[in-house]
Amino acid sequence: MAKRGTIKKPLRALFARGSLRLLALVPLPVAHRAGAAAGWLAWRLPTRMKQVTLRNLERCFPEYSADERNRLARISLAETGKTATEMGPLWSWPAQRIQQLICRVSGEQHLRDALERGNGVILAIPHLGAWEMVGLYCSLNHTVTALYRPPRLAGLDSVVRRGRERFGAELVPTNAGGVRALYKKLGEGGIVCILPDQVPSAGQGVFAPFFGIGASTMTLLSRLGRRFGSEIIFCYAERLPRGRGFHIHFSPAPEGVHDADPLLSATALNQGVEQCIRALPEQYQWSYKRFRCRPQDERGFYE
Repeated sequence: MAKRGTIKKPLRALFARGSLRLLALVPLPVAHRAGAAAGWLAWRLPTRMKQVTLRNLERCFPEYSADERNRLARISLAETGKTATEMGPLWSWPAQRIQQLICRVSGEQHLRDALERGNGVILAIPHLGAWEMVGLYCSLNHTVTALYRPPRLAGLDSVVRRGRERFGAELVPTNAGGVRALYKKLGEGGIVCILPDQVPSAGQGVFAPFFGIGASTMTLLSRLGRRFGSEIIFCYAERLPRGRGFHIHFSPAPEGVHDADPLLSATALNQGVEQCIRALPEQYQWSYKRFRCRPQDERGFYE
């Protein structure tokens, strides 16, 4: 007899694919309202997402009052819900319709200037705003290679790949082969995309301060940048109210991000992520367990 878990996963993947198709049929404001409703439920019910969000905000914003953190958590969960429901439109709509969602772009000259220097560009895309839109926007205008971690539901892998690669982006796995592909792209003067606040695999990072808390932080970006003299540029897509579209932001990384000392470069990288988040804290995915990896002598952060 098949285990219950092995039966549930295909059903969950089928439901998710159906939901994405349905959401692709409605206007973006409707998809966002559905996501906000899901986020409201996550806030009203005793969910793990709510618990993790409040824990992160409690530690990252100790200067906020409890009411301020609760308000930020409630809005953040609504925005996280929108992240899920906007994937249907973003992974399915044609290029022209996607381009119409871009209402404003700030700081893109940083990217253009870096590309002209010919040493390649590393786009650091935090879990902030509509990060799926960043990849689509860049692949509509450039050839990009992005690290890709397959979804937990294997039945969604082809959907995710098709949605992200349909404008010419290349997704590469988070293994040695994928890293070699990143080196190749930068050697050609191209663009690679990496989530800088992704918790790295064991042995692939160092503990560096993030909102004043030690966080396991990847060293891959600084290694890539030093190898080719590639510039690291932060980018995020601000989600505009009432589903009006997106505002794309580009900004250079802080000084020190190429330092040969892994701790110093990781600290600068986290400073860059933190600067982006402080500009738009309500759209950061605070339900992400950024601090789940702890030093051996420290208790679990989310216990």
